[in-house]
Amino acid sequence: MKQTITFILAFYCTFVFASKPKHQYVRIKTTQGECIIMLYNQTPLHRDNFVKLVRKDFYNGTLFHRVINSFMIQGGDPDSKNALPGKELGNGDVGYTVPAEFRDSLFHKKGVLAAAREDNPDKASSGCQFYILQGKTFTDPQLDSLEIKRLHFKLPEWQREVYKQLGGTPHLDRKYTVYGEVVRGLSLIDTVAVRPTDSNNRPLTNIAMTVSLLKRREARRLEKALKKERLTLSE
Repeated sequence: MKQTITFILAFYCTFVFASKPKHQYVRIKTTQGECIIMLYNQTPLHRDNFVKLVRKDFYNGTLFHRVINSFMIQGGDPDSKNALPGKELGNGDVGYTVPAEFRDSLFHKKGVLAAAREDNPDKASSGCQFYILQGKTFTDPQLDSLEIKRLHFKLPEWQREVYKQLGGTPHLDRKYTVYGEVVRGLSLIDTVAVRPTDSNNRPLTNIAMTVSLLKRREARRLEKALKKERLTLSE
């Protein structure tokens, strides 16, 4: 009897473990469309902080308050909820920062989620404000120039290829923490980035967001679909 119970418990634990997604995912919905972002496990402090705020519905009703075409779309300012038209935004916070988590393998390619921050010697991130990168594509001579004049380090060849084909903003690497990437709905960035803005880069028409965590079952389905797509591309 004890052996039977042990077997059942072992089977149950194996099933639960196997059904757990490898990553956590969030959905950002706006009037301009939606996207799904995979949060990186390599940046656990930023991942866990973002998940905590999402679970509290912190971001619901906040705006993409700073939008610069060919660069990025920024949001997460709690002061943007119910903000009057024309009000300058970007100074709201949650009263704490998150230590920087720079990883050479995580860089500013198009579609990444990264933490905004004030100027500080430790490059600590804002506790709530983030941006989703749009960027632009680069040529080899442009990347060579950036390495010498701004980066002061060599980009790996595979990263150069991403910056040339997909695009991004390499001069932000090792300066702002990247902690996720869009895996569905990449076009949302381009749609929001071209919206008309005022002199403070705030969209003239509010773009509010609703942010939620994907449930386990949906996340597992997404990961299976992403894996299948990667296998198809590699064939």
